[in-house]
Amino acid sequence: MSFRARVGAIVDAPRVQNAIIAVIILNAVVLGMETSEVLMGRYGALIIALDKFCLVVFVVEIAAKLLARGAGFFRSGWSVFDFLIVGIALVPGGQGLSVLRALRILRVLRVISVAPRLRRVVEGFVTALPGMGSVFLLMAIIFYIGSVMATKLFGDSFPEWFGDLGLSAYSLFQIMTLESWSMGIVRPVMEVYPYAWVFFVPFIMVTTFAVVNLLVGLIVNSMQDAHHEEDTIATDAYRDEVIARLEAIERRLAERQGDGEIVSYAKQGD
Repeated sequence: MSFRARVGAIVDAPRVQNAIIAVIILNAVVLGMETSEVLMGRYGALIIALDKFCLVVFVVEIAAKLLARGAGFFRSGWSVFDFLIVGIALVPGGQGLSVLRALRILRVLRVISVAPRLRRVVEGFVTALPGMGSVFLLMAIIFYIGSVMATKLFGDSFPEWFGDLGLSAYSLFQIMTLESWSMGIVRPVMEVYPYAWVFFVPFIMVTTFAVVNLLVGLIVNSMQDAHHEEDTIATDAYRDEVIARLEAIERRLAERQGDGEIVSYAKQGD
């Protein structure tokens, strides 16, 4: 086994992957502790040292994967994701770049690429994005129509909520999320326009209960397809393994049968 293959085997070993997950969790705790002035005042040096230790572990892991896989490292979307997350952490957080220090918390997202179950969830979500785009377009059309109608109907009396398209769209979004929609917006509007419910109730029925549930259904179906595909791959791999074992047994039996015929033929010759 070559040196690169040995490095790849070490990096991909279950124990090493579990250790990486542990470091990711530790790093998440450390980054949370950095937000506490009390903890930083008492254990600031230790917290910073632990943060640097976690970063060193991540850098060593990425370097080992680059060494083991070469250019093939960048053919994997998850590898590129890890590379970018760790790369952001290496950028110094000086003047004008202080926001990058806050982005260090993105290192916690690395647990997604390491944990297979979380990775399947994200892959299912990404697979659902094309279908979700169509639903978002439908929702945008509904919001545009609703915003125009709400501005025309209620803009004069309630300019703070429906004074223009932007305000109307935001108010309708609040109504769609059912956040203080009744007592906060709809009932005050109904005091001036008693039949305003004719507009708001169908809007809620269409957006909250129809379109949003359609999004949920797309995501669930996509995740089910991802799990089914994984199960199919696992079944095919198990079947191939069983076939390979059967073929090996068949070859052994054939070899033993051939050896027996040779022995029998030698006895007849004697």
